[in-house]
Amino acid sequence: MTRPTSSVPRTIAIAGAAGFVGSALARLLSSTDRVLSLGRRYPEAPRVGTAGDGGAVQPGLEPRRCDLFSVRQTRAALDGAEVAVYLVHSMSPNARLTQGRFEDLDLLIADNFGRAAAEAGVRRIVYLGGLLPNDQKSDLSPHLRSRLEVESALAAHGVPVTAVRAGLVVGPEGSSLNLLVRLVERLPIMVCPSWTASRTQPISLADVVAILAYCCNEPSTAGRVAEVGGPDVMTYRGMMKKTASVLGRRRPMLPVPLVSPALSELWVSLVTGTSRSLVRPLIESLRHEMVVEDPWLQREMHRPGQSFETALLEAVGGSRAWKRPIARSVQRVPLPEGRDARWLAEAYMDWLARFAPWVIRVDKIGDRYAIGLRGLKRPLIELRRRLEPDDAGRCPLDVEGGLLAHSTSRGDPRLEFRVAPAQGEALCALQDYAPRLPWWIYLCTQAPLHAGVMAAFGRWLKKQKAAEMAEASDPTGTRVRP
Repeated sequence: MTRPTSSVPRTIAIAGAAGFVGSALARLLSSTDRVLSLGRRYPEAPRVGTAGDGGAVQPGLEPRRCDLFSVRQTRAALDGAEVAVYLVHSMSPNARLTQGRFEDLDLLIADNFGRAAAEAGVRRIVYLGGLLPNDQKSDLSPHLRSRLEVESALAAHGVPVTAVRAGLVVGPEGSSLNLLVRLVERLPIMVCPSWTASRTQPISLADVVAILAYCCNEPSTAGRVAEVGGPDVMTYRGMMKKTASVLGRRRPMLPVPLVSPALSELWVSLVTGTSRSLVRPLIESLRHEMVVEDPWLQREMHRPGQSFETALLEAVGGSRAWKRPIARSVQRVPLPEGRDARWLAEAYMDWLARFAPWVIRVDKIGDRYAIGLRGLKRPLIELRRRLEPDDAGRCPLDVEGGLLAHSTSRGDPRLEFRVAPAQGEALCALQDYAPRLPWWIYLCTQAPLHAGVMAAFGRWLKKQKAAEMAEASDPTGTRVRP
């Protein structure tokens, strides 16, 4: 980042530094400035690097404990800050019982922040809000009305506010983008209510972070409103089409103009697995057209922004398994005496082939198993016994593909058979499994079917165990084994 005015490091406080915008901004600013990361708890030392390697300690970041519902704590956390960045929306309070609408809670903490900033001598506040419709400012959705109210509350105590107003921010971990990707991933046909035809102007995370950083270091932006967006003006339906293309999916669009916002909120929540409290603001806001009217700040920065497709490709990393939900299913079963995990795995495959032989087919080739349906060429699930040092207590079968499973998945997809610590018991565990079916269909079909099959296998093992115990207790051999 090129500092616009001075090379002297500043002290910049970020409220909401744990979010996907705040964490990216903190990483950028901390390379040249001292950054105060405000949070409710004393966080661990901020780190950089990949999630897998743990990263290295991030220099220039100082965590400070701050409950924004407390003016006193906020005042103490802002001590020494020249600029404060406010990235907090619909914050969940830390009380056991909270009564109040989200807009009232947002107003309270924004007013606290504005008061505390004035008392602490903060020179400027930079706030990331939402784009507003140009012709309907008197009829805003509750979510957008709250964003505008927060903007006013922050400025009410004398500290100049730079209000950066943006639409959908396209970046990893963004809740709105995550919801969009989940819709495309899980619906074979895209149901498009009327609100999906409203125009908006998405912007990349990289652009938003660069703009916020510029505002932190450019005093001339104080007291001004800047609408920002990418170069593409699109409908939500257009974003869904482009997302399907990037993810390699064919998704027919089905317009349904009679679907109400309340019904849309319900089906989007059910399909994506996202709470209705997060879905509601998006759908309410999309009844408005939100397009940048005057991109003066981006002209000043010579930064028109990335295209939606470029930002989306960077966000999803080119992976079709981005944000794919995973399933886990664990059942406890009886284990006949003297048997180990490998026996249990082979017994399960043999039993499954006999469970419904007119429907289910189990093919074994070496250390591989293919579970399918009679008359269907491709298997439903393909498994391979993991080649590793013999362990009598554990036998994992890697999930390698099939019509019902994704071959690319986060984690370590496997069907694992394990001897339990308790004598005479074992565990059958499906772990890190990424279903190919849309999530809501998987929940209603494949998931309960798997649980039912495992329960039947457990009953068969119980009978086997009882028969072996009976045989062992009858040395004459007169008992008939079931």
